[in-house]
Amino acid sequence: MSIIILGIESSCDDTSAAVIRDGILLSNVIASQKVHEEYGGVVPELASRAHQQNIVPVVDTAIKRAGIDKHDLSAIAFTRGPGLLGSLLVGTSFAKGLSLGLGVPIIDVNHLHGHVLSHFIRTEPEDVVPEFPYICLLISGGNSQIILVKSPSDMEVLGQTIDDAAGEAFDKCAKVMGLPYPGGPHIDRLAAEGDPKRFKFAKPHIAGLDYSFSGLKTSFLYTLRDNIKLDPDFIEKNKADLAASLQSTIIEILLDKLRKAVDRTGVKTVAIGGGVSANSGVRKAVADYCEARNLTAFIPQRTFTTDNAAMVAIAGHFKYLDGIFCNYDEAPYARVKI
Repeated sequence: MSIIILGIESSCDDTSAAVIRDGILLSNVIASQKVHEEYGGVVPELASRAHQQNIVPVVDTAIKRAGIDKHDLSAIAFTRGPGLLGSLLVGTSFAKGLSLGLGVPIIDVNHLHGHVLSHFIRTEPEDVVPEFPYICLLISGGNSQIILVKSPSDMEVLGQTIDDAAGEAFDKCAKVMGLPYPGGPHIDRLAAEGDPKRFKFAKPHIAGLDYSFSGLKTSFLYTLRDNIKLDPDFIEKNKADLAASLQSTIIEILLDKLRKAVDRTGVKTVAIGGGVSANSGVRKAVADYCEARNLTAFIPQRTFTTDNAAMVAIAGHFKYLDGIFCNYDEAPYARVKI
């Protein structure tokens, strides 16, 4: 009998539902929230209200596109955390209610595990997936970690940010440049037209495999402040070069730690995940590094880099195989480690 998992993701500002049958993706529906753009960041109260409006039509559409009936479901996987508590409550409550109505179990998924396991999402049976163990560079707005993935249920954090995440550095620096939210994609677009060596920004010297991006943000801010005093139009005249230099510095910081992690573990497979793995420069840098070192690289489709329910469903699929289910009295959590 087929294993059919419905995944539900509502950790931040995207409401998503996906259906996976025997590890093959049948549908992945995402409803994004534009309301936050005018505020320059996600407003938690508005996000949770939008999830309430979106979750029923999104789940209904995912089931219909998958060509199944809701009674065919084997289990319902949902993001339990980390994320915005109000947003998580919407997805958690809906998953519990649907589970009780259909008489199928629920599976709680760690959002970070979903990103790490997104490389196992297959759209065709012959799609290639990583072999264990592998190194995953998880980079997003809230997380920057280097993870040794030994199995779907055994992950070891080798290094992580001690302050700000890479995605936060992109977005905050974009904001002081006057770019719209989210700033990462705008930095990526501008960087393609700029000189990555034009400006020098501070790079932290953190021992081991941990990251730090707060010093880079400060250095970037001071560069703007000092030059605007001399020329009020400095940002507008140098947008592309500023973006390219910022992106290049962030990539150098990420790649330096990734190289050390590979050397330390001897692992031959490298994957990236999280929202920042959609960045063109990051994707090319990791691919080039792996090619030069004769390593196997897994660069995700951009659809699976941002928050999506397909990664929740595939993580739930693995937990279903292990017989690990969730009790109805389990509450969502805003913070959690890998």
